Amino acid sequence: MAGNGDGVTLLGYWASPYALRVKWALKLKEVHYEYMEEHLPDKSPMLLQYNPVYKKIPVIVHKGKPLAESLVIIEYIDEVWKHNPLLPQDPYHRAKARFWAKFADEKCVPAMFRAFSKVGEEQVQAAKELRENLKILESALEGKQYFGGESIGFLDIVVGWIGCWARMTEEVAGVNMIDADMIPLLSLWFQKFLELPIIKECLPPQDKLLAHTKEFHKMLTMAALT
Repeated sequence: MAGNGDGVTLLGYWASPYALRVKWALKLKEVHYEYMEEHLPDKSPMLLQYNPVYKKIPVIVHKGKPLAESLVIIEYIDEVWKHNPLLPQDPYHRAKARFWAKFADEKCVPAMFRAFSKVGEEQVQAAKELRENLKILESALEGKQYFGGESIGFLDIVVGWIGCWARMTEEVAGVNMIDADMIPLLSLWFQKFLELPIIKECLPPQDKLLAHTKEFHKMLTMAALT
């Protein structure tokens, strides 16, 4: 049984950026956990048991109690394990971090997915929307080394994966997503963040991810053309 006693179990999928967020949070908090790989699109009985509402990964099980949704999980981790805090201590700055996380998930991620999955003018417009939204997101980084200030914080691990997936999507879909001239601060931050050893070691193998992304892109664009 997952999550027995004080143990922590993470149900994830190797190519999922949302599971990656949780891995980063656990790593930064130095929390030992058992990882259980889901073989999607097949869903294990354990996943269906622990997340009967959305039936999606990631799911964390702590002391036998499951939690779903990556942002919810990260906040839970931050509250349970107090050392190396991820969210700011100040209530205003904590609220702002949540605001930008919501902005990234609701504005940047959907635009990136459309730019990846669509063709023609739809793709061009989606990529333009993504670049504009990333420019807005960049404003939260101005004057700081990390979104969290002097150290990696909540918002860093929420948005960090975009740099990796967007670059790979650019290669596969042939569309410009991260314009270094338009977002110089954010572009540089993506590069530095993803090269940090504690961050980089959690990333999936890039050659495997590239092959997976190419296959997924082929499936989506074929559907868009029919």
